[in-house]
Amino acid sequence: MKGSLTQSMSWLHTWCGLLLGWMLFAIFFTGTLAVFDKEISWWMQPELTDRAQSPTAAANVAQRWLMENHPDEANWNISLPTERSPDLSVSVGERRRGAASTQLDPVSAETIEARETVGGNFFFHFHYTLHLPRTLGVWVVGFAAMAMLVALISGIIIHKKIFKEFFTFRPAKGQRSWLDAHNASAVLLLPFHLMITYTGLAIFFLLYMPAAVDALYDGDRQAYFRDAQPARASEQAPRGQGRGDKSIHAPAAPLLPLGDIVSRAEAHYGPGMIGGLAVSNPGRLNAQVTARPVLGNRIELTKGEGMVFSGVTGELIQAPEPSRTSQLTQRVMAGLHFAQFGGYPMRWLYFICGLISCAMIATGLVLYAVKQRKQAKANPQFLRTVESLNVAVVAGLALGCVALLWSNRLLPAGMADRQNWELQLFFGVWALSWLHAWLRKPLDAWREQLSTAALLAVTLPVLDLWTNQVSLDAMRLSLLASVASMGLLLGWTVWKIPTIMAARKVRSARLDQPVAGASS
Repeated sequence: MKGSLTQSMSWLHTWCGLLLGWMLFAIFFTGTLAVFDKEISWWMQPELTDRAQSPTAAANVAQRWLMENHPDEANWNISLPTERSPDLSVSVGERRRGAASTQLDPVSAETIEARETVGGNFFFHFHYTLHLPRTLGVWVVGFAAMAMLVALISGIIIHKKIFKEFFTFRPAKGQRSWLDAHNASAVLLLPFHLMITYTGLAIFFLLYMPAAVDALYDGDRQAYFRDAQPARASEQAPRGQGRGDKSIHAPAAPLLPLGDIVSRAEAHYGPGMIGGLAVSNPGRLNAQVTARPVLGNRIELTKGEGMVFSGVTGELIQAPEPSRTSQLTQRVMAGLHFAQFGGYPMRWLYFICGLISCAMIATGLVLYAVKQRKQAKANPQFLRTVESLNVAVVAGLALGCVALLWSNRLLPAGMADRQNWELQLFFGVWALSWLHAWLRKPLDAWREQLSTAALLAVTLPVLDLWTNQVSLDAMRLSLLASVASMGLLLGWTVWKIPTIMAARKVRSARLDQPVAGASS
């Protein structure tokens, strides 16, 4: 970092973008897909059908099934049908222990054997852990997010004519075109890039910057959470007061229909805004029901919030408390990052912005390779590594994601350890894409991998109709149409590559021709 401020920032921008650009592309791409994680999960379990059952009626159906099959359990958990997840599932045991759930038909209460799958949650968890152990993954992604923030700020300093670059794009101009595309995509969504990067860091502020909490609470994190979330703490702490403790033998008492509890909670949160119920000590006088709202009813991300009712009388025991200023700030930042508000219009806006962000990172990676290829002192081995990684991370990751969707339909539905097979196929295809990119010339590797991804994406609806015996609903049809549209976009990109290369060759030939009348 020598010379002027602009030169130093240019050096910093280039190396932050290159060394962590591949990781950032994977983070942004899987995060973009995770915007529709529940819709992807719904498509990946075709055995489930949307019966258009209301949450109140579905709650009563689940209650009847649990009373018949698990009357002596101390804790029931019910996941109700919502707009994004129209299925009904139940489990017994404490929620935080991750009890296995059972899928039920929301109308008949018959059990449904849905195939095991990683679902859309895979993209969500990969987005912030890179499929590493959770704590390690969060730290690695946080480091990459800091590098992204540095790259954004240094990019602002470099580009003094930032508003002019918003309207500038010169196609088929080689390096100039890649730079224009990189600048335009960066300037177009600069507020989004800054917001999504900063809020991503703010979500895990306790992990990244624990000094303040450790100083105020002498290292006792639980004391901090008790003060920050008193309602949740009171729900979990006093186990001797009827919160699912089998040692307390309260007198028997009939449980109120859970549909009534849902109706009372909807009066506070709004119709269709209740996503789940947690019932403790059902069939006892001390039974309590916690109604939890779906994430997305407001910009403040209120994960874990709920209203507690008496399971016998329906009386409201505990209402959610308003967030304090510091807590509200953190929750709003989390809500902005996860797009859990505004419904589908906001989700589509985030999805499109995410794709443009991926394009910004990808064009930056390609731009560096194009610039290095023109330099006589460039290291051929290093350049080959950069170009092969560009292909594998950008085209190969897209190919791996489409291959994951294909594996969901091609693997037998009752296959043992099916989730791990889906993961192995995803990572196997991704690893092979890097090997292919290393063995082939860069341009050929780009065209072949993008063509394969486009073909798999466009033909996914055909595969789905061929293997799926269940009628398609609007959500699954929308997902298939979206994937096919992405395939067409990839196909258009492959078709344009020869045109771009031909224009570059013509332009280079013109520059190499001697000027007429010049002396030899």
